[in-house]
Amino acid sequence: MLNYGMVGGGAGAFIGDVHRKAIRIDGLAKLTAGCFSRNMEKSRKFGKELGIQEDCLYSDFEEMAKNEASKKDGISFVVCVTPNVSHFVVCKAFLDQGINVVCEKPLTFNSEQARILASIVKQKNLLFGVTYTYTGYPAIKQMREMIKKGDLGKLRFVNAEYPQDWLGMPLSEDNKLAPWRMDPKIAGISNCLGDIGTHIENLVASVTDLKIKRVSAHLDAMGEGRTLDDNAVVNIEYEGGAKGLYWSSQIAFGYDNAIRLRIFGEKGGLEWVQENPDHFTFTPCDRPKEIWSRGRDMFENSAQKYSRIPAGHQEGLFEAFANIYKTYISALVKKNNGEQLTAEDLDFPTVEMGLDGVNYVEKCVESNNNNSAWITINK
Repeated sequence: MLNYGMVGGGAGAFIGDVHRKAIRIDGLAKLTAGCFSRNMEKSRKFGKELGIQEDCLYSDFEEMAKNEASKKDGISFVVCVTPNVSHFVVCKAFLDQGINVVCEKPLTFNSEQARILASIVKQKNLLFGVTYTYTGYPAIKQMREMIKKGDLGKLRFVNAEYPQDWLGMPLSEDNKLAPWRMDPKIAGISNCLGDIGTHIENLVASVTDLKIKRVSAHLDAMGEGRTLDDNAVVNIEYEGGAKGLYWSSQIAFGYDNAIRLRIFGEKGGLEWVQENPDHFTFTPCDRPKEIWSRGRDMFENSAQKYSRIPAGHQEGLFEAFANIYKTYISALVKKNNGEQLTAEDLDFPTVEMGLDGVNYVEKCVESNNNNSAWITINK
């Protein structure tokens, strides 16, 4: 069992608790250090509730990075679940000390910062994961394998959407999720696109392996007094000729977390809905529509190994998170043992994917600011 630490995710924080519970599912790592608040009293109080020793609790992440790196039994990796503005400085502090990192998305404020992190990871031969959660579902991995095998033939069109409604009405300042996400100084150049639109970009890229050639985006700030977008529509042209249309929204009344992915090729189509994550439909061009079920239908091994319980027992967000961590931590253990890592070992969202997401947001914002002009994605 590896030791890990966490920066952010203190008392009342939603996503930090999700990360901790997901990691516990497989029992591959133990939380032994944390900087849960800049207030030492709060960090110490919360850390003690989690069972962490007092001398492993910090109010300064840089001090934490240095101290943990110097310990024989210090942390093997850190999880960064702070607001967007501090992702870069937190991740860099630990990478500089030779500590592996897992970070929430979007990876950084801008692509220059993301490139710096990617460079350090490569230079120091570290493992860096980005928690694009939805790639952890077995059904998603099976769809990826079917596309690789050519079941859809040459891909023609992708339609992906991620509507929510939690910003449909003005929210009070007491809502911990809302105010900082709408503040450019903390969230960055985009809210909706940067928060959930990057999930779409990564999900499509992971399943199809399509590379975006250029984008034409329209971002709206429809809520009164908002400066950052709460609704985004992006037209996509991929290398090779396929087209795409992405829609992300946080003002779509009636939708909770309704990610939907549709992929169409010359020989058939695939469709998956996140709120029914154990199933997807495959429609061959010459046969009736098929409903595939995780746990009932035999998936390819690269997807089947992530299925935890029998069909009909729903697996969801925690399991998807856990699947990303299971792969990441297993790869880290193998690397620590001096073993060669394979592509299958590295089947988790990487720092390069995080860079792709930040670059995508920048180009979409540039397009929006230029009357939705087509903007080329430069790697």
